[in-house]
Amino acid sequence: MSVLKFPIIVLCGSTKYYELFDKTSLEYTLNGWIVLSIGSHRVSDKNLEISKEQFEMLGELHRRKIDMADLVYIINKDGYMGQGTRDEIEYAKSQNKKIEYLESI
Repeated sequence: MSVLKFPIIVLCGSTKYYELFDKTSLEYTLNGWIVLSIGSHRVSDKNLEISKEQFEMLGELHRRKIDMADLVYIINKDGYMGQGTRDEIEYAKSQNKKIEYLESI
């Protein structure tokens, strides 16, 4: 019996582009990737009604997704990268992860 290996991608970037996260997730899924992404493609983090502890937990959870990924894909629409995204990029680099960007930097 053959076991297929599907590559894993994690999407990073500002949650204000949640519609772009959804579009990118579908594109990669249809091309045979396992997609790890933000918690909601329907609302940005700033509009979530969550506690500070939950917000911090989401950051830790996203770092664990980076750990699992073969590729870290940065959604940097119009060149925008907030501090959270820059922190995720630095973390991905420290873990020697391959990083690609929506828009070249």
